[in-house]
Amino acid sequence: MSNFEHKYNEDLILEYLKNYIEATYGQHYVGQMGIQAIDVWKSLNIDEESFRSNIIKYAMRYKYKDGTNLKDLMKILHYTILLIDRNHSDEVRRLLNKDNRGEQK
Repeated sequence: MSNFEHKYNEDLILEYLKNYIEATYGQHYVGQMGIQAIDVWKSLNIDEESFRSNIIKYAMRYKYKDGTNLKDLMKILHYTILLIDRNHSDEVRRLLNKDNRGEQK
């Protein structure tokens, strides 16, 4: 790791986000077969619209439902990452010089 000091705690927030995302894989809305709603959206080819609508939904309710809660912001970031994966994963891999398994080329 770098000795770079993040002025606004970005490193801690990204670590928390990673933990949040990993925890979603074991939550109640994952079916017994390991199928998430996202998998169904992809099979119906409505994943991009679903990601975008959920980003908007959680951004609009932030502050108005349960106040300025961290969970809504984590959901916005998670759906944003899913949207990036859908539309830009090849570009991200290329920029990071990674293969499809995430390993350095």
